[in-house]
Amino acid sequence: MPALVIPVVLSGGSGTRLWPKSRQHYPKQLHKLYGEHTLLQHTVKRIMGDQAPIVVCNNEQRFMVADQLAAVCATAPDIILEPVGRDTAPAVAIAALQAMQRDPEAIIAIFPADHLIQHAEVFNTALAQAVNMAEQHKLVAFGVTPTRAETGYGYIKAQHIGNGPSPVAQFVEKPNAQVAEQYLSSGDYYWNSGMFVFKANVLIAELQQYQPAIVAACRRALQASCTDLDFIRLDKTAFEQSPAISIDYALMEHTRQAWVLPLHNSGWSDIGSWDALWQVSPKDDSDNAFIGDVIAEQSSHCYVDAQHRLVALVGVEDVAVIDTADAVLVINKNKAQHVKAVVQTLKKRNRKEYTAHREVHRPWGCYDAIDGGKRYQVKRISVKPGASLSLQMHHHRAEHWIIVSGTALVQRGNDEMLLTENQSVYIPLGEKHRLTNPGKLLLELIEVQSGSYLGEDDIVRFEDVFGRS
Repeated sequence: MPALVIPVVLSGGSGTRLWPKSRQHYPKQLHKLYGEHTLLQHTVKRIMGDQAPIVVCNNEQRFMVADQLAAVCATAPDIILEPVGRDTAPAVAIAALQAMQRDPEAIIAIFPADHLIQHAEVFNTALAQAVNMAEQHKLVAFGVTPTRAETGYGYIKAQHIGNGPSPVAQFVEKPNAQVAEQYLSSGDYYWNSGMFVFKANVLIAELQQYQPAIVAACRRALQASCTDLDFIRLDKTAFEQSPAISIDYALMEHTRQAWVLPLHNSGWSDIGSWDALWQVSPKDDSDNAFIGDVIAEQSSHCYVDAQHRLVALVGVEDVAVIDTADAVLVINKNKAQHVKAVVQTLKKRNRKEYTAHREVHRPWGCYDAIDGGKRYQVKRISVKPGASLSLQMHHHRAEHWIIVSGTALVQRGNDEMLLTENQSVYIPLGEKHRLTNPGKLLLELIEVQSGSYLGEDDIVRFEDVFGRS
């Protein structure tokens, strides 16, 4: 019997390179940056087969990840929650151990959730070849043929260059511009795609040889894990004992079984900058790529994402303009890698724009803080059909709810009431209350808060189906 081939999707990331669209709590794989799906959904649809994927993500993004996977997965995936970030080696080890519970001889194919491959047929041919190599106990890394001297990618040096696979001579980190030019002209290097195919038990055996602390910590973390709703929650104490290290550094640089398989003409991109997104986007006759409401005069080679308001360009070149509800980025595309400096400044100043958007996603839906001032705040709230907020109260604020569309079941103290469009209710300070959408359509309402303190931490939860405290 052939071994199971189980796709593994790593959905981590800090949300820095595509700010302001991507942020710490809402990284790029959860956004629709290309086509009709998010990058996470593109990844899962590309690798979907007989086996449900294993997805590794963090606790904060679990409900968004689950919602997006439910929209594209025919079979429920295993969603494993990392309690702390430990880079890719522990994540891959956990996925391998989980896969071996399905089949001790399973092959795992590792994919970052935030990459794009435009030519699926080329990718599928290479993937089949990588699976055959993994059955021969090779540890396979996909190498992308470089088309430019890119400083944003790591590189893999092959022992011999050709159309076929080669043993790995060296893994190298992101180079400076001069070194990248040398790599490109030599013809001996591939871009490191971050995609791998291994036999799970071979991977664990090799990690046991070179990184036994990772294997030990991951075994304990998985053995002591618990099921929480649709998630596998790893034991934090055990997982924290694992070294934080990438799979490249931990294993691929040391093992004698590392091979690189060329991925030619696949349209691969890690969408690692606004310039990279411009490169893969459809363009007009002036080489502009526009999303949303854009007017351009005498402008070329520009990328604009204007989904919140009109953006007009006059006489500019090589510019990216990214408009969000609470921040606008204007950057020379040739300096796209330097957006991290802005993010670091936001982090140092403790600005909320570093972590989250104005629209905040919750397991029951989302809210958008559309206005605010001294002692008041206005939110637009959307509640998914059948979903319910926690039974809660606030010490410092009262709330007014006005139903815009849909039906709301409101619990206020000992009373329950059913409200529809244009009806409203007042929730006094200190009153227990709960909001539920009992209908089959989205519930939308406007919430007006008033009081001495309006922070999100002024919530006392008494009952919550999502297990939040």
